[in-house]
Amino acid sequence: MTDRFSPSDLELLRDSEEVEIETRAAPEAPVHRAVIWIVVDAADRVLIRTWKGPHTRWYREVQAQPDCRLHAGGRALDVRAVPASDPDRVEGYSGAVQRKYARSRSTPSMLEPQVLPTTLELLPR
Repeated sequence: MTDRFSPSDLELLRDSEEVEIETRAAPEAPVHRAVIWIVVDAADRVLIRTWKGPHTRWYREVQAQPDCRLHAGGRALDVRAVPASDPDRVEGYSGAVQRKYARSRSTPSMLEPQVLPTTLELLPR
């Protein structure tokens, strides 16, 4: 596992309005896909968050099995989701989501205090 995404992967994720995250509850469990927002912050960290809170299926599954896959622009990226609850990453996501999705009526729901702890950083694997 490397700790940095390639420049082309970062560009793809910056430009993707939405991606699909593929998760599973256990290694032998069926695959589940969900459409999510994704941001790349000023430090080139790839961050996600659930607006529905910690009971969202994909979030629960990625907590149980952090190795997952992103689908974006016809490509599949294998990633590992790690908690990003430190203030720097939480603010990195919040600032990036406000810039990337400034015109969306859904953006304020991504900034509610109760969802901030669901921020995750994705690392390439």
